[in-house]
Amino acid sequence: MKKILTTVICSLVGINTMLMADQARPRLVVGIVVDQLRTDYIEYLRRHFGERGFNLLMKQGAYLRDVDFPATGIDAVAATAIAMTGADPACNGITGSEAYDREARKAHQALLDPKTSGTSPMAYSPQNLLLSTISDEIAVDGIGLGAIYTIATDPQQAVIMAGHAGTSAVWLNDENGRWASSAWYKDLPQPIALRNRSASPAAKLDTMRWEPAMDIGLYPGIPAQKRYYPFRYTFPTNDKDAYRRWSASPMANREVTDIAIDYLKQLKAGSRGDAIDMLGIAYTAAPFKYVKDGDYRLELEDTYIRLDRQLQRLFDAIDAGPGLDNTVIYLTSTGHYDDATVDDEKYRIPGGNFSKKRAASLLNSFLTAKYGNGDYIDRFFGSQIYLDRRTLDSRRLDIGEVARSAQEFLSKMSGVRAVYTALDILAEATPHLETMRRTVDIKNCGDLFVDFQPGWNVTDDTSFPTKTKPVRSSMVSTPAFIMAPEVAPKVIDTPVDARRLAPTVTQILRIRSPNGAQIRPIAL
Repeated sequence: MKKILTTVICSLVGINTMLMADQARPRLVVGIVVDQLRTDYIEYLRRHFGERGFNLLMKQGAYLRDVDFPATGIDAVAATAIAMTGADPACNGITGSEAYDREARKAHQALLDPKTSGTSPMAYSPQNLLLSTISDEIAVDGIGLGAIYTIATDPQQAVIMAGHAGTSAVWLNDENGRWASSAWYKDLPQPIALRNRSASPAAKLDTMRWEPAMDIGLYPGIPAQKRYYPFRYTFPTNDKDAYRRWSASPMANREVTDIAIDYLKQLKAGSRGDAIDMLGIAYTAAPFKYVKDGDYRLELEDTYIRLDRQLQRLFDAIDAGPGLDNTVIYLTSTGHYDDATVDDEKYRIPGGNFSKKRAASLLNSFLTAKYGNGDYIDRFFGSQIYLDRRTLDSRRLDIGEVARSAQEFLSKMSGVRAVYTALDILAEATPHLETMRRTVDIKNCGDLFVDFQPGWNVTDDTSFPTKTKPVRSSMVSTPAFIMAPEVAPKVIDTPVDARRLAPTVTQILRIRSPNGAQIRPIAL
């Protein structure tokens, strides 16, 4: 009898311990990615923020002031993949928003999946994302019982945050202004279906306008001409770029927050049971590239002030639902910085215009003179040049030799700082080449990599429409925040590798790190 009683007591103690352990686990994880969020702007504008947005993160969480994305040439999509997998682009498979298919001889969006149907003309899936993500590990830990929802205006960010095991990923179809998804995930959540019927951006775009959120005199550091003529943007649907312009504005951040709050209230995210749910959200704090005079300072300050208000709305909704004391929140910038403006020639800043079409033509003429008639250049894609393997094979030319000849020729062009071959990058002889290697998918990369001179404008006139991008090497500090019941408030001033974010979040959750995480978590 004593033996049975002891067994029962031990069992009850064990069950009680399990229940206590379950209660200690968070019920909701909120992962927020903000495109091009800057540390200096957060600190510069802090006195204009409320107490429940950025200030709440800084006072009650770990504030990482300088998060370094250790790879060159990344964009918002590649940075999101780094933050979610804990691995660099060379390992996680996402080197940028676009990739080049050498066999098909055309560029495509990195996560575009023709085999997957969707509710937009183009369907996406995480098929090309080669590693597990924070969301995947949450799904595995909860044996699929937890719900994982992600919301972004950009489809590829939504898919990366949802990972392979997500419940739902939705994004804006910038052709019709309705929220879309793909067959990889389950049906559209009910709040999205309802919103698409009557409250999607398409239904109200003509009535939206973006003006300063505060009195114009309150914005610090704004030149006089911007105070006399404050901005006012509308988004008429007869403009073919209306949805892209809207997505690049803080109006889109409000729409994303509205959906997130609907998920918390209607889908009971974080309030459904013992399994951990996850909500992934993508915002923008990027310079508004549609400014008329190239000076985006006022618009950028207003974007931060409006973003702080959206964070406050989101945090208040979390507190009213599962509770902030039951939630892990992490927020990270995408790290890269792209001001998208070309300096006026009147300032006489050294530079010029580099035409990719002209450079490819001159290089092909040089190689023709050296090796005989032929088309030696397949594509000048991004900063990479793909040699035409068919021509080289038909002439039985050594790829390495031709690449070296092309390297020598290109290095002498105006606007080019340096040229590297794929073999140079694989050698990892210098720290600069090491950071380049982290961005290179060696199975699909080009044969030559062009490093352009800052101050120059690179025009991609190899396809339509022509795009011009200024080259800058701006060193901008970008932040991250982690707020959780067990994380003590602190400020970390030393640079932190962005690959440490994912294993840090999973460590706080006491679950596995993503399967390709490359660096140990941060000690918080």
